[in-house]
Amino acid sequence: MDREPANWKLEYLKDLKQVIQSSPVIAIVRVNGIPAPQFQSMRANLRGKVSFIVAKNNLIQLALKEMEGEKNGLSGLSQYIDGQCALVGSTDNPFKLNKIMEATMTASPAKGGEIAPDDIGVKAGETSFKPGPIVGELQQAGIPAAIESGKVVIKKDKQLVKAGEPIPLKVAQMLTKLEIFPLTVGMDLRGVYENGLVFKSDVLAIDEVKFMGDLLGAISGSFGVAIKIGYTTPMTIRPLITKGYSEAMAVALFAGIANKTTIDRLVGMANAKMMALATLVPDALDDELKATLAGAASAAAAAAPAAKADEKKEEPKEEPKVSEDDAAAGLGALFG
Repeated sequence: MDREPANWKLEYLKDLKQVIQSSPVIAIVRVNGIPAPQFQSMRANLRGKVSFIVAKNNLIQLALKEMEGEKNGLSGLSQYIDGQCALVGSTDNPFKLNKIMEATMTASPAKGGEIAPDDIGVKAGETSFKPGPIVGELQQAGIPAAIESGKVVIKKDKQLVKAGEPIPLKVAQMLTKLEIFPLTVGMDLRGVYENGLVFKSDVLAIDEVKFMGDLLGAISGSFGVAIKIGYTTPMTIRPLITKGYSEAMAVALFAGIANKTTIDRLVGMANAKMMALATLVPDALDDELKATLAGAASAAAAAAPAAKADEKKEEPKEEPKVSEDDAAAGLGALFG
């Protein structure tokens, strides 16, 4: 006859199912190798942010299986149960939950025997140790140490362990004394479930700075295209009216269309052309025009030194902005 499951297992299963039922986002988190003090600190920091239950893997798998009927696709999280795991429930979206879990990651010293996640080495330079037996201990760990000018120094850079290799005990002890912590421990998010979909952790790790840069670049590019093709939206209508006003003004001036909006500019342009032509035929000018031309030349000569001096001081001035109403009215005046 089959024995009844232990009461503590039934209670764990009940708690796991309650977290799954009450949380829109469910995650599997691996908690291998976290020292007890750090683990308790992490749990305290997560309190109020997520629901967190560490349980045996078979209980977590059973809870996922039994809740599959309420949350379709939930059992897909089972493939991420490996090592010592916890079930996490959250109201935050998977990306934010991943950030919360990443924040628990901290550097940790090696005890010896762990697999190095990366190449581990030491850099040449002075240490904080006083001369003594420590020099021999460093040398036994493969660290080229010596005493120079009354100080213990590492004579050259040295790689001690390659990524993927176990960390020897003596190396681990010396790394700790040198305050080099080669391991990273924390709550390692493995997979997340939301609305019938299961996300692997690597797709949730987003570089926020790059993402925002790409987003702003896309916004800027699409805005430029919209202005180029004349696509009207609440965001583009004002720039489009201003652009239309400027282009219509340019056409009107080029075509010599005279009205109350263009007349001052047309007269100014005509006067400038007349003065330029006058400089080419000075003998054909009357006395009044000669005097005007001479006065303009003297004024330009007097203003040149001052203009050069002001070039370095003056900030470039923005063109006066044309309001939407003024631009619309201007367009009507140009061709109305």
